[in-house]
Amino acid sequence: MPLKQSEAIVLRSYPMREADLLVTFFTRAEGKIRGVARSAKKSKKRFGGALEPLTFVRVYWEERERKDFDLMRIDSCDVLESPLTDAVDYHRAVALGYVAEMLDQLLPDREANDAIFRLAHAVLQNIRAGSIWMALTYFDLWIVRLTGLLPELHACIECGAPLNGGKAFYHALADGLMCPEHKRLASSEMTLESRKLAAEMFRAPVGTFAGEPWPRQRGVDLRKFLTQRIERQLEKKLVTAAMLDKLD
Repeated sequence: MPLKQSEAIVLRSYPMREADLLVTFFTRAEGKIRGVARSAKKSKKRFGGALEPLTFVRVYWEERERKDFDLMRIDSCDVLESPLTDAVDYHRAVALGYVAEMLDQLLPDREANDAIFRLAHAVLQNIRAGSIWMALTYFDLWIVRLTGLLPELHACIECGAPLNGGKAFYHALADGLMCPEHKRLASSEMTLESRKLAAEMFRAPVGTFAGEPWPRQRGVDLRKFLTQRIERQLEKKLVTAAMLDKLD
């Protein structure tokens, strides 16, 4: 059977037997796939450092003859870009792990999505040591939009009144933003600045914002709102989201 190939982002790799690895890829051609890389711990020629999480690779794999068996046989990988070529501090390591967990948990198997693939690749190039918050804000906003989880940000979900320059509130159990009159108990406010920021990010690529100062507090309410949307869809908490919350 001929090998398939695709550009891909490595999401996860787990030990399997003595020298094998079970690897999850987000491929451009076929979406998320899982496969077994035989003797990956020993074969530097076929894999080398290509199976480190968030490495951008060209992966070659073979479909199993049994269609009901999901695991592919990973033949080899060529490294196209590695996150390890740039400095990795703790903040960047957590941010990279967050992107990997988000893609792994949110995307269905074997469903290609070129828009999300391009988003992930562009964002990973902009997550730098000492500078992670801009890229994560952009990633959260667009992944929620591209998966159909983003509600209207300009009107109250309860009464439909335009929010415009007025105050807006969100709650973990609500489906969108609310006006002051209809906000729920223990709601949090989303600032007008963050709502304007979202509008700007919808109009420009991620690299446009790379030179701007971006402290953690900028867009923090927007990121919290977006993470709540994702966790509500998944019906569970993201491990790396909690780790991001603890960063200063």
